[in-house]
Parts: sequence; C-alpha cells; structure tokens
Amino acid sequence: MPKLWNETIEAHRRDVRDAILDSTAALATEKGPLSVTMSQIAEKVGIGRATLYKYFPDVEAILHAWHAREIAGHLAQLTEVRDRTDRPGARLEAVLEAYALITHESHGHHDTDLGAFLHQDSGNHLAHAHQHLHHMIQELVTEAAGVGDARDDIPPAELTRYCLSALAAARTLPSDAAVRRLLTVTLAGVRPPQN
Repeated sequence: MPKLWNETIEAHRRDVRDAILDSTAALATEKGPLSVTMSQIAEKVGIGRATLYKYFPDVEAILHAWHAREIAGHLAQLTEVRDRTDRPGARLEAVLEAYALITHESHGHHDTDLGAFLHQDSGNHLAHAHQHLHHMIQELVTEAAGVGDARDDIPPAELTRYCLSALAAARTLPSDAAVRRLLTVTLAGVRPPQN
C-alpha cells in the first residue's frame, strides 16, 4: 500500500480510538463506570460493536487506556513547561506550579465513582508516571541547588518528596489562588535559607 494510504489508515484508527476513550470517559462520568456497556459506547461513538471489540476487549480496558492517556498528557505538559525555561530555579518553579495546577484540576476526578474505579487498580502506568515525575522534579531540584536557586543542605530526593507531598494538597484547595499560595509556601521551603 502507498505510504499516504497507510498514514491515512493510522490517523483514522487514532481518531476512532480517541473517540472511544473520550466517549467512554464521558459515559462513565455520567452513569458510573460499572453501568457503562460496550453497546452504549459503540452507539455514542457511532461504530458497530464488532469494530469496538477490535480496539478493546471490555469497558475496564477502555477506562484504563483513557486514564493512561490522561497521565501521559500531564507528563508531556510538565516536560513542555520545563523545556520553555532556561534558568534552573525558574524551571523548577514553573514545573511545580504546573504540577500543582494539574493536581488541583483533577480534584473533581478523584472524588467521583470514575476516580475511585481507576485508582483502586491503577496498574503499572500510574506507578511509572509517579517515577517519571519524581525523577523529573529531582533533576530540577539538583540543577537548582547547583546554581544556588535551591537549598543544598538537604538531599535532592528528600526535597523532591517534600515538594510532591506538599503540592498534593492542591487537590483539596478551593481555587487557583489558594494553589498559588500553597506553591509560594512550598517554594519557600526549597529555596536556600537566608543568612
């Protein structure tokens, strides 16, 4: 087959897969993850059930694939934020701010039936994402400490745990302004002590 044809087919498959993921997440949010059927998904997407089964074996697999895509998107967003800034301290601050805002935005997700369903058996993709996030933040802390933008009297791994634990509270805060205040307090603990 010509290359253009293959690319067109692959693009179509990606579009169908994305439509399946988005439609399933919407149905699961509306009805609860245990109430969604493959027939409902196929109807909402506008495909046959046989086609749907070519992509996924069941609703649970679709929801986990949607969750993995969401997490990958968040990591890509953090990487993009990191790569837009040069100075180590500014990079650390920008990534921590983006992480705090992402965490805050996902607060509604965690309090739903869908959130409970996804986090009861979060699988390998969530553990891998946490590892990736921890590694990214630790590298940024290390770089910032190397130029005096972060304290060097505490090991970077400990400062990373501090940042991620502190900013996890963003999930429960009522506004973006509250998240930014939390970020300010967190960054104050990361910066070198003033003599």
